[in-house]
Amino acid sequence: MVKKILIIQHTPWEGPGRLLLAAGKRHRLHYDIFRSWQDPIPELGGYAGLVVLGGSPNVDQEKQYPFLVLEKQVLREAVDRDMAVLGFCLGHQLLAHVLGARIGNNPQPSVGFIPGFVTHEGRDHPVFHGLPRELFLFKWHGQAVQEPLPSQLALLATSGDCQVEAFSVKCRPHIVGVQFDNHAADPEDVGEWLARDSKWLASLSTAREIDPAGMLEHAREKGAALKKEFALFFKNWLHLL
Repeated sequence: MVKKILIIQHTPWEGPGRLLLAAGKRHRLHYDIFRSWQDPIPELGGYAGLVVLGGSPNVDQEKQYPFLVLEKQVLREAVDRDMAVLGFCLGHQLLAHVLGARIGNNPQPSVGFIPGFVTHEGRDHPVFHGLPRELFLFKWHGQAVQEPLPSQLALLATSGDCQVEAFSVKCRPHIVGVQFDNHAADPEDVGEWLARDSKWLASLSTAREIDPAGMLEHAREKGAALKKEFALFFKNWLHLL
């Protein structure tokens, strides 16, 4: 039986990303994309896994983004079904929220490429199998999952910018959230994000510190390593389906 996943997208320009699509093609992955701002809510019965992308909303902005109400219900259903779930950025925060964690402002916005570190529990987790302890992370967020985490969650990765860079449900390794957006760390995606989200970037308290040219150069310099590491990370998660 062919396994198929559902990808939830929140913003027209913030799609699965070239690195995720390339990894999916390599594994002949079948998928549907649910565009939450316009598509009818899908039934989960035909899917083996759920990928939830990032986007502009904050977790608590249900009045401004009504689709968040239904999306949280979908995530709860996926968890109750014990489906494989992978959340990126907003998807990571929504998953954590559904699992009982608090979401709030990060100490400062985290944008660009930074080093991240796999924790002791992360080194034992199958999604980080074969990956280095120190990873290069592509970041694009102002809010974050807050510590302490609920007891059912394990901290898998952290950074100097953000305490909770990745988590999983204990004894359910197929349910994972990551705050970073390495699925879209390809230079073309980074350039598009810089152009399409320029108003948000300009609104940040750290706007003067953001260096678009430097960010693109980092994406190009680290491109081969980013692609290889994300491909392995995504392959590891797919094996948990």
